[in-house]
Amino acid sequence: MKDLKHIRFYESLLEQADNELVRQAKREGGVAVGYTCYYLPEPLLNCGRAFSVRLRAPNTGSLDISQYYMTSFICGYARALFERAFEGGFNFLDFYASSDTCQQMVRVVENIHELGLIEAPGFSYGIIDAPMKVSEHGKKLYAQQIKSHILEPLRERYGVDIGDESIREAVEEHNELCTIFEEISALRKAENPVITPREFHILCLVSYACPTALILPYLRETLEDLRRRKPDAVNPWRARIVVVGGELDDYAFSEILENCRCYVAADRYCFGAFPGRQPIPLSDEAPALEQVCNFYLETNQCPRFMSQEKILQRRVAVKQLVEEYRADGILYEQAKFCDFWGYERTLAVSVMREEYGIPTLGIDREYVVRGSGQLSTRIQAFMESLEIKKIRRGGERR
Repeated sequence: MKDLKHIRFYESLLEQADNELVRQAKREGGVAVGYTCYYLPEPLLNCGRAFSVRLRAPNTGSLDISQYYMTSFICGYARALFERAFEGGFNFLDFYASSDTCQQMVRVVENIHELGLIEAPGFSYGIIDAPMKVSEHGKKLYAQQIKSHILEPLRERYGVDIGDESIREAVEEHNELCTIFEEISALRKAENPVITPREFHILCLVSYACPTALILPYLRETLEDLRRRKPDAVNPWRARIVVVGGELDDYAFSEILENCRCYVAADRYCFGAFPGRQPIPLSDEAPALEQVCNFYLETNQCPRFMSQEKILQRRVAVKQLVEEYRADGILYEQAKFCDFWGYERTLAVSVMREEYGIPTLGIDREYVVRGSGQLSTRIQAFMESLEIKKIRRGGERR
């Protein structure tokens, strides 16, 4: 297939956190808000002249400095962000929105603050105390935390409009982005799709890492390109899988899968499409802030939620993705030393295999995966096992 329109431009945007569109938004008077977690509702960080940037540390090399401050038993994502901040890579940020969902990430934010690593004038940060289960009390706490620790500081320090109308405008823009991704995701249900795993991963990453208003025009054109695109004459894919796990902002991971002729039919990981790229329904019956917070809390599938109903919700959601996207198996991935996903992966792999009867592989990985021969070998072996199962079923999918 021919290259997607703008794909090279998208790749260039992912070379650094302070990319071309971020710099444009800053020149136009925007307030850059960095964040790392689904617990921080993306549309609320795009109110008024604020714009969100989900933080990454592309082209990470040595982690010696972060290891000195945070030890080597901290997940690579957290250490890479700290290292990048130490290098000055996040000096464009005006505000850092974080949560106590991951204590490793809280340590990153606190170290950045204590060491004065971000040099932007007036730089500040906010950390929310996020509830560990969904309840009426939890919903009220969550909305109050978002308002007092994130939105009100943005208004008081930078003059960001956080009124109900401003929030609704941000949600409308967010929903257009999500509608584009829903249509692109639907294309992956085909037996021989017109979009590759690597391409979809890149599109997801730029949608999180760039100002929504500035990336939308490019994504609209890419969608039109996909509507006209024709698949290769011969279907190259050996098997289809759903990838599930934590933070995954290195599209080299999808390249490894692609090189093994493994098609990622759906992605339920941080920086992926599920959850995160579904429209938010709003009514006039309640404040927009309350509705957005409720939506994010109810759809959140972070393994930090340890109540039985949330654990079951996560498993059922993965099973539904397998069925809807006609996948042959599941790949659970986690960054090394990620506490929550370490427990989730270990248990979920067993449950999905034994109780749901779905072939499932679990792996842990470094933050930077490019060139990982071990990962490639394990994927190849998993692909062979899925092919054997399909042959035994007479070539039919599950």
